[in-house]
Amino acid sequence: MLLQEIGHLTFDKDDQLAVEFVTAAANIRAESFGIPLHSLFEAKGIAGNIVHAVATTNAIVAGLIVIEAIKVLKKDADKYRMTYCLEHPSRKMLLMPVEPFEPNPSCYVCSKTPLVLEINTQKSKLRDLVDKIVKAKLGMNLPLIMHGASLLYEVGDDLDDIMVANYNSNLEKSLSELPSPVINGSILTVEDLQQELSCKINVKHREEFDEEKEPEGMVLSGWTQSPATNGESASTSNNESAVEVTESSSGPEIASKKRKLSETQPENHKRETENVESEDDDDLMEIENPMTVSKKKKRVA
Repeated sequence: MLLQEIGHLTFDKDDQLAVEFVTAAANIRAESFGIPLHSLFEAKGIAGNIVHAVATTNAIVAGLIVIEAIKVLKKDADKYRMTYCLEHPSRKMLLMPVEPFEPNPSCYVCSKTPLVLEINTQKSKLRDLVDKIVKAKLGMNLPLIMHGASLLYEVGDDLDDIMVANYNSNLEKSLSELPSPVINGSILTVEDLQQELSCKINVKHREEFDEEKEPEGMVLSGWTQSPATNGESASTSNNESAVEVTESSSGPEIASKKRKLSETQPENHKRETENVESEDDDDLMEIENPMTVSKKKKRVA
């Protein structure tokens, strides 16, 4: 490799070193997201044949995110929309905007209902609460834990050495031995200033736990695990990328109920045959009102 080629190299699948590097980098990323790894032979057959539609879809979704972010900044809550990017067109449209679902009543962010934590307050340490509940389940990065007016735990770069030593000392104490003892009936306030999250946890003392069903030695109720993570397979969600379209007096409305693509295609095709007049191939569909689809002809130059 010449010095002048640095920064200007192009990928060549016949370059053994390039293929090995791309395979290693791709497998590292795949391992992080729970994606099956590929051998050098498989990677060589894939590399160089990247489908541009993937990048295009990402750009579309990124644009939709920006649009919704602008609405958040303007505080236009009534105009929030959740948009489905369909794999197959429905009424010549790939984007289906719908009204957002109702807030999850068991979500500790959307709901004001406090969480309930069953824990042995005499044996469990504050560290167990921080690691297994606050960070692992609630997903807080820089937690702050208060019991009444007493600050039990806090992290941050602006803390002095004395405060850090004090909070680290609290981590090794059982809940009932803290400066402000946490016992049955105590209410903890947990915040994450970095993410602007806050919730309350009602503590319920419990002596024994099933080691097989409750290996953590504590049970948190009133919260919901995220339905999809980076490490999970997306095969099940791909089949549910369509939404139900219903007829009304003012025109077709897009409902927020998800249905499988195989169930919606025959129904949508039938409605298109009965209700949609024949149009030129260069006609486009536009959405003026996100909840009402209007049909306009737009000539393509």
